[in-house]
Amino acid sequence: MGEDGCRTDGVRPQLHALSDDLQERLRAVEKASGRSQHLLLEAVLSVGTGLELPQVLRHIIEAAVVVADARYGALGVIGADGRISQFLPVGLTDEQFKAIGPLPAGHGILGELIRHPAPLRLSELGEHPASYGFPPHHPAMHSFLGVPIRVGDEVFGNLYLTEKRGGGSFTSDDETLLATLAVAAGVAIEHARLFEEARYRQEWLEAIHEIVAGLLPAAEEEDILPTIVDHAVRILSADLGVLALPTEDGTLRMELASGVDAEAHRGLVLPRQGSFAGAALAAGRPLISEDIEHDPRITTGPPRWWGLGPAVAVPMATGEQVHGVLLLARLRGRRPFTESETAPLLTFAGQAALAMELSEQRAAADQVTLLKDRDRIARDLHDLAIQRLFAIGMTLQSAVRFVDHPEAHERLLRAVDGLDETIKIIRSTIFGLRTRDVATGRQSLRARTVATLEDAAHALGFTPSLHMEGLLDTDVPEALAAHALAALAEALSNIARHARATAADVFLAARTGRLTLAVQDNGVGIAEHGRRSGLLNLARRAESAGGEMTVEAAPEGGTRLVWSAPLPA
Repeated sequence: MGEDGCRTDGVRPQLHALSDDLQERLRAVEKASGRSQHLLLEAVLSVGTGLELPQVLRHIIEAAVVVADARYGALGVIGADGRISQFLPVGLTDEQFKAIGPLPAGHGILGELIRHPAPLRLSELGEHPASYGFPPHHPAMHSFLGVPIRVGDEVFGNLYLTEKRGGGSFTSDDETLLATLAVAAGVAIEHARLFEEARYRQEWLEAIHEIVAGLLPAAEEEDILPTIVDHAVRILSADLGVLALPTEDGTLRMELASGVDAEAHRGLVLPRQGSFAGAALAAGRPLISEDIEHDPRITTGPPRWWGLGPAVAVPMATGEQVHGVLLLARLRGRRPFTESETAPLLTFAGQAALAMELSEQRAAADQVTLLKDRDRIARDLHDLAIQRLFAIGMTLQSAVRFVDHPEAHERLLRAVDGLDETIKIIRSTIFGLRTRDVATGRQSLRARTVATLEDAAHALGFTPSLHMEGLLDTDVPEALAAHALAALAEALSNIARHARATAADVFLAARTGRLTLAVQDNGVGIAEHGRRSGLLNLARRAESAGGEMTVEAAPEGGTRLVWSAPLPA
């Protein structure tokens, strides 16, 4: 039985489970009191009970305070830049910690251990040359004990203890105990890192498998991209995830953003030079920033990283082709990204880029199939429908001379004219089928006109009739088509709001060098002193396209609007 009633005979059997270096250090403190030995062994065993790194770090600093009988303690993790990247305090309330202000960066006494990684014991903090006082609202502290924590040959961080309970200073025995605990802490941190690396690899593999499996049921790229961002945010416990895609003019567009202040990032277009995503693209590997809000690599664009600290960006590429950049960030004050957790990120990004490439190839293959199908339909329309209609028209035309009755003669001629008009419409449809904008996937003018009528049908209470003529999908440039569609939507909106109509007819034609849109309704007509802001917009659109617009009362009642503009030669 040792001092204070603590047993020490159970210490030796448990030493065999520890590393040789740690066993040697534990034997070195056998002269200490039985209570100290017992506390140290409990502390050594406790720091190794957790597998999650944040949990292990918390156990370490809590055990250190108990072993050395200190009132306050902290564990400072040293970042790649030699400053404190993570600070875990013990002994302060949440209110006290918030009142102190920003986390320490590693100056003063804390920085002394970073610059000289060796045990440091002081009776009075303020007497050391490196000390320059405490910030406002910081509790008074006098005695101090600090030791480094090493993981292999690397200094991972430092243990800081202040204010020995009961007054007085920390002793050489306290220093020995804490140095021994620091060795155990290094072993526990190394084990936690290995577990963390294995866990991350497993999660990344599962994420890659889910993305690849999602490609099997013909997923579109717009469905894959959010999945990529969501997996990365979840696995790395990020607060913001952004996916930037390269544009044709060499810039980067923030296509997707999820998490904190996502709206401030979504849709932004940034140059490659002077942006964090662009720097990762140029480096061709993951880039880690401990403070992205003040990262020196960001020199252009509006401020948009308020409140964010640690960040990582990785290019998404397959071979020489770059598909985008994935950027993840955490809130200021959270632990920085480590190489162990971001190491699989490059592989994940490459697999995600491959998924995007496969999606693009599938879309291209589907487009080729669609075009082949359109060609077949166009060919059948030309070879079968048009030829047969033309033959019927010729037969009717030849039969006209055998008909003496004036009314029957007139009806046959109208039938022939109707067949000619039908042939024109079919030919226009054939051109539309064969000239769809494959590169952008934009719908034809005919299809968009039909969609505009369908959209307006709910507000109108009925579906207007539609008649289209000419090579609308080949002869009308996109800018003029956009004007015409906007004019059509405005005209139908005016009918829905003011005309109290029960029917409307829409006529759209590209002929004799002009695009003509006519919209007629059977409503109450135009009020003489009514609002005309919508009509003024239509007139301005026509004028900007070099055309004109007229509005008049229809002979059979209602209103007839005609909007036209010249077609390019």
